[in-house]
Amino acid sequence: MTEKTPLNDIIAARIAEHGRITFADFMAACLYEPGLGYYTSAGRKVGAEGDFYTSITVHAAFGRVIAREIAQMWRSMGSPADFTLVECGAANGRLACDIMDYCAEREAELYAGLRLVLVEREPSLESAQREMLAAHIDRLAWLSPDEFASGRFSFSGCLYSNELIDALPVHRVAMTPEGLRELYVNFKNGEFAEEVGEPSTPELEAHLKRIAVELYPGQQAEINLNAPDWLSAAVKTLTQGYILTIDYGYPAAELYTPRRKMGTLLCYYRHQVEDNPYIRLGLQDITAHVDFTTLMRCGEELGLQNVWFGEQYRFLLSAGIIEEIEEIERSAASEEEKLRLRLTLKKLIMPEGGMGDTFRVLIQSRGVAAPRLLCQRRIGG
Repeated sequence: MTEKTPLNDIIAARIAEHGRITFADFMAACLYEPGLGYYTSAGRKVGAEGDFYTSITVHAAFGRVIAREIAQMWRSMGSPADFTLVECGAANGRLACDIMDYCAEREAELYAGLRLVLVEREPSLESAQREMLAAHIDRLAWLSPDEFASGRFSFSGCLYSNELIDALPVHRVAMTPEGLRELYVNFKNGEFAEEVGEPSTPELEAHLKRIAVELYPGQQAEINLNAPDWLSAAVKTLTQGYILTIDYGYPAAELYTPRRKMGTLLCYYRHQVEDNPYIRLGLQDITAHVDFTTLMRCGEELGLQNVWFGEQYRFLLSAGIIEEIEEIERSAASEEEKLRLRLTLKKLIMPEGGMGDTFRVLIQSRGVAAPRLLCQRRIGG
């Protein structure tokens, strides 16, 4: 299935005018071209009617556990009268709704001064988010990514994201006997084709040196130069509080291991994995695993403290998923429904086959003395 889309002609015309482009530029067009990119066009991306599932779509307990941790963040900051949540890439608002619902039900003092800012690139999502978050509409505000990064917005509280960094455009590189080379995208004979050339920026090689990674000859990899830029913009907005990042990925030593000879780039279309990014332009998701080492080191350089990093199952177990399961057990639901919910929640915490160790959680703080969070508790203790 290689149907062409309007983006084919647009990207081909750019290459004809300016020459070959980096894969990062190609990926940016496929995902974010105004009105035509995967994330900037209408349509469901997540869930049964979309192209992939996330932890958000499994059960509301995922968002409720995050809300438990957010409440602990608020307390660790001295329970301020005003507290702002910022979600980057909120999709239809499901995660934000689960978090806000929990705070309204269980954390009345926090909720009294709580506001929610959604940073969204796709304008058409605002109506879906308004509908999803109707019960909290008086606390909502929206910002475009440009407004968010402008330096005119600042807040104290928590910025969180779920599967955002993996969708930032990446450069693709390959190690050759002659040294590091970059994979470019060209257009020849009516088809997109890859070409190997000198790196488009010395920052690619410098990036690998900073994280102490040496690729072996023949190995391909992705380098996300946009992730540090995004984190830098985020830090400029945060006067005090936390940045919570949930995504799939690894520390650099694991991400760039020789066994990942071809890198981690993948596409998703109607719940099928595709390894060809040059088809269905704008209709399929393109992602690459996150390098958490870069986020942690970049955060330190920007003045953040790395508070906690680990697998999603460890975060959920420490921060309150067991309490959520116990509440389900005490509910008036039928035994059949309780069993179904237990099996559903297993997907969030089961390693090897579930989402428990595929996803990692990173929490960083700024201006908080000795943060004490739920996820820092020992599991079972």
